[in-house]
Amino acid sequence: MQHQGDPFGVTAAAVVVVDGHGLIRYWNERAETLLGYPAHGVLGRPATSVLVGEDSLASALSAAQRVGEGWEGLITARHHAGYTVELALRACPLRAELDSAWLVAACEVTDARRWELDQAVMRGLLDESPIGIAVLDNELRFRWVNQVLAAMEGLPVHQAVDGEVTPLAPGQVPPAIDWQARQALMSGRVTPAVEHVTPPQGMSRRNSQGHLRLRSSFPLRDVEGKTLGVCHTAVDFTAQDRARERLALVNEAAQRIGTTLDLDRTVQELAEVLVPQLADFAAIDLFQGVLAARDLAPGPVTGGTLQRAVHVSVREDVPEAVVPLGALTRYPPKSPQERCLNTGRPIRDPVLSPTTWWLSGDPQRLAKIISLGVHTHLVVPLRARGVTMGVVTLLRWENPNPFDEDDLLLAEELVARAAVCVDNARRFVREHNAALALQTSLLPPDLPDHCAVEVAHRYLPADAEAGVGGDWFDVIPLSGARVALVVGDVVGHGIHAAASMGRLRAAVHTLADLDLPPDELLAHVDDLVLRLADEAEAVADGPVVIGATCVYAVYDPISRRLSVARAGHPTPAIAHLSEPVELPDIPAGPPLGLGGLPFESAEIELEEGSVVALYTDGLIEASDRDVDVGFERLCFALAHPDRPLEEICDTMVRILLPDHPHDDVAFLIARTHALPPDRVAAWEVPSDPRAVHEARDNASRKLTEWGLEDYAFTTELIVSELITNAITHACGPISLRLIHERALICEVSDASNTSPHLRRAHSTDEGGRGLFLVAQVTQRWGTRYTPTGKTIWAEQQLSDECPD
Repeated sequence: MQHQGDPFGVTAAAVVVVDGHGLIRYWNERAETLLGYPAHGVLGRPATSVLVGEDSLASALSAAQRVGEGWEGLITARHHAGYTVELALRACPLRAELDSAWLVAACEVTDARRWELDQAVMRGLLDESPIGIAVLDNELRFRWVNQVLAAMEGLPVHQAVDGEVTPLAPGQVPPAIDWQARQALMSGRVTPAVEHVTPPQGMSRRNSQGHLRLRSSFPLRDVEGKTLGVCHTAVDFTAQDRARERLALVNEAAQRIGTTLDLDRTVQELAEVLVPQLADFAAIDLFQGVLAARDLAPGPVTGGTLQRAVHVSVREDVPEAVVPLGALTRYPPKSPQERCLNTGRPIRDPVLSPTTWWLSGDPQRLAKIISLGVHTHLVVPLRARGVTMGVVTLLRWENPNPFDEDDLLLAEELVARAAVCVDNARRFVREHNAALALQTSLLPPDLPDHCAVEVAHRYLPADAEAGVGGDWFDVIPLSGARVALVVGDVVGHGIHAAASMGRLRAAVHTLADLDLPPDELLAHVDDLVLRLADEAEAVADGPVVIGATCVYAVYDPISRRLSVARAGHPTPAIAHLSEPVELPDIPAGPPLGLGGLPFESAEIELEEGSVVALYTDGLIEASDRDVDVGFERLCFALAHPDRPLEEICDTMVRILLPDHPHDDVAFLIARTHALPPDRVAAWEVPSDPRAVHEARDNASRKLTEWGLEDYAFTTELIVSELITNAITHACGPISLRLIHERALICEVSDASNTSPHLRRAHSTDEGGRGLFLVAQVTQRWGTRYTPTGKTIWAEQQLSDECPD
């Protein structure tokens, strides 16, 4: 690096003399080089002729800074070539005999700023750095000594106003410096040396081992190579070694603390970093609200119950511990822990003895301190983002050195780093609990008990700790004693997948209430997913449903037929009682959200007692196995469907899934039941009002046969109103069907596609009250559409048990 001299020196600067009238009287070669004007071209001319927009030199200096009797600052000059030049100048008045003339020295701004930077670096090196520096003359007398070296050597240095020091005689220079500086003068080279420094008597035990000091001397020469003296430097290794150890400990803490989002593991990692590197014992007490992942108020804490989260000692039996792990504790009102929590600041007791005032109120801890010989004590608050979460207590009894200010700073740094990790773990647990609560509210708490099927299920998220995913399943009762079985999968994990899953599940429930066929229902869900995706694009971080799949099946216990449609989902598996497990060829529709592609459904006739399995792809693709292998294992797990369903579920988990699945897994298995033929009665009804009476009589006789005479009146009312509506407002063949299940179901079918609606009749209306009466005497009623028309149904609850 090339160092330049003072740019305002008379040999380096542009020097100009301006008389009292503002005329240039002197113009040196450097001024000619800097501005391009020859001396004969500017002498006698006003100084303002080379300035930009200035009336006089006085006005040019008006913005400059007054320095003593002179001025210094920045001006803009005009080069002979026409462009402007930024100059730094210094100006001072000459004696009165020269008629108030000015001596002006100028240089380029860049040169001035480079010189100022060099001077700042020099001052920082000599006055601010931890390096001891001294300058000695050729007679080996001190000419300059900085405070660091004076402190190292214990020199009686008195600094003068001008920055120099009172020279010490050669005999007063320390021998190590004198010998090394003499070697540098004689050899003309750098002379490094390492010295072991023995501490003086009375120094603390902490530094009783001494330390190393690196010394170096080198000759100082002028520009012509003449030796002017010697520069001596010294650096102590002790402070650097301790700083290096602390830096290594901070680095270790950054790597070891916060490796997981488990709160207990995080505080354990902090304690293991603190012991034995910093303390002989560390105890971490957390507020109960932290362990319960509740929201905490910011700022210091007054009162509150702490719980011992972890303690670690240099001895395995942890003799320092007064509070067992997991136990609640309260510290005395004036204890360091309580003061630390109240103020939010660390408390250090460098010297701890049995007479320490706050120990008198805590006899149990006092006995421990006396028996172990604990001699120093440090308490640090566990704080992050303005929230106090607990307190960390550190003790020393085997380490003879007391906690000092450096130990306090190090402990604060380590605890502050760990506090952020603890707060992250607390926030994660809180968000995790919220996500679990969300998913719990979205998934069915208990599947409905239905006479048509007996069901069992499993839900296994990929992240067992998170427990939140996008898979779902459902069992939805339908009209006519039928039941819908649903399993879906939203790609992804976490709260967004769970929220998307909840929206799809709600949509399927709503559409199922309309009694749509499986293929039509999936088409409507597909449209919904497209709309949700469009809405989510306008919301940052919104739950976007992408890649959702679903299988929807409807089972009719009267016909024993299963109608299935799937959208990008694996085909169901059916375990027959008398045949091998079947993977039926159900048309594979596209995943939900693609739009514009049709869905198809297929019907399968089932024997009573068959087991139907609906599942997500995570079940057959677990552990990166081939899908064909997954299907083979699934068929094997479903064999012997006469076993209890829970046993079949356990077998599927054991055979198909590893301990930690890579994808969420949900599956639903259902054993089908058939409704006996004698529980169903059907009649054709002529389109003649006189047929209403006969239909009521037929229904009444069937109820008597079933032992349901108590329901005859309301059933006759329902039959009468529904058939009358069909005869009056519909067309085509009309039929009546009664189903005796857990509920008594009355169905009237016709060839019309017009759905009736409930309305409030006026007092003068002769009709319009039929459906209102039906709604009042039934548990629920509705309409479903069929390929030949529609069916109006109404249910009356009989009992909670399925009929034998």
